[in-house]
Amino acid sequence: MEFKEIIPFAYHAPQNALDDLKQRLTQARWPEHETTNDWSEGVPLDKLRMLVEYWRTDYDWRHCEEALNRFPQFRTKIDGLNIHFIHVRSKHPNALPIILSHGWPSTILLFRDVIEPLTDPTAYGGKAEDSFDVVVPSLPGFAFSEKPAERGWNAQRTARAWAVLMQRLGYPRYVAQGGDWGAFVTTALAQQHPPGLVAIHLNFPQVVPDRIPEKLTPDQQRAVEILNRFRNEGSGYLMMQSTRPQTIGYALMDSPAGQAAWIYDIFNAGTGERGNPEEALTRDQMLDEITLYWLPGTAASSARFYFEQRALLGRPNNAGRVDLPVGVSRFPNDLPAPRSWARDMYPNLFYWNELDSGGHFASLEKPQLFTEELRNCFRKMRQSDHPDTIPEKK
Repeated sequence: MEFKEIIPFAYHAPQNALDDLKQRLTQARWPEHETTNDWSEGVPLDKLRMLVEYWRTDYDWRHCEEALNRFPQFRTKIDGLNIHFIHVRSKHPNALPIILSHGWPSTILLFRDVIEPLTDPTAYGGKAEDSFDVVVPSLPGFAFSEKPAERGWNAQRTARAWAVLMQRLGYPRYVAQGGDWGAFVTTALAQQHPPGLVAIHLNFPQVVPDRIPEKLTPDQQRAVEILNRFRNEGSGYLMMQSTRPQTIGYALMDSPAGQAAWIYDIFNAGTGERGNPEEALTRDQMLDEITLYWLPGTAASSARFYFEQRALLGRPNNAGRVDLPVGVSRFPNDLPAPRSWARDMYPNLFYWNELDSGGHFASLEKPQLFTEELRNCFRKMRQSDHPDTIPEKK
């Protein structure tokens, strides 16, 4: 019988681990310059050396650690695995519980700047009736959740754990949100339709049909072209992590410079491929995430999530149909998702909005916009379990 205790948690990195990190950065071995003048071969040498030098000399993990430990954190065992999560209850009555799921290469830090606006909207320009109770779990094998020692911890199993978590926290009615792998987990959660879940919101909707029609509208054609370009030119990390997570784990666990390059490359891609991710995210924001992969040593365990999802990566273009009410926010610097196809995947699509800025890491890049999207999306859910479909926001 599984012990259901919820145990308070806080993380304090050992000083010797931080000293070791700096020493490894000092001794980094560098390859020659790329033969191009862009990111087409990967992270340019000069860009990475600047980031690593800042990490070695000026970056302060303790600042991030202190900010993270301001949030109430806990661990509880579900399905044999210790799951770490942030749980912040709103001071406002009748707050709507929401579980937020991150992906890779993010951690719980993806939501660091939206937790307080969601739980305390009156302090951030919102109304008390828009308040949420917020739950942010770490995916299995990420940050401070336990690393699985057996096969099977994919999006579906994780979703079942999330349902147990929300039940264990005493929430009879709640909503869920996710992007990247978090969108797959949130989609799986909605497909499982556990008691209490009334709707979901996605900022990474998977709507391209498995069989692409011969005749496409302009937005559908653009989506297919971008998806194909990603598969042909930008999916090296995906193929490696989905087929050889253990192998890449050795390299990333041994070299913080390598870990930085591995994730920094994705920050560039996810913020618009402009060659300067610092335009969208600060160096500290990126290094906070990178360091939270380095310190707990989650290079292989986080990559293994791809391995577990490999069946979904090689064939389908989507995560499957969802009959539960679905809301979607589309940020421009992310893989496109035509609304015409979204209707087929989400027959109860009740909210759709296309933003003018932001990308794959929307809650970190544009926390105010992201917060407003969740407020607007779930406003109707506070009155009804089955809202009428509403038109696209203008």
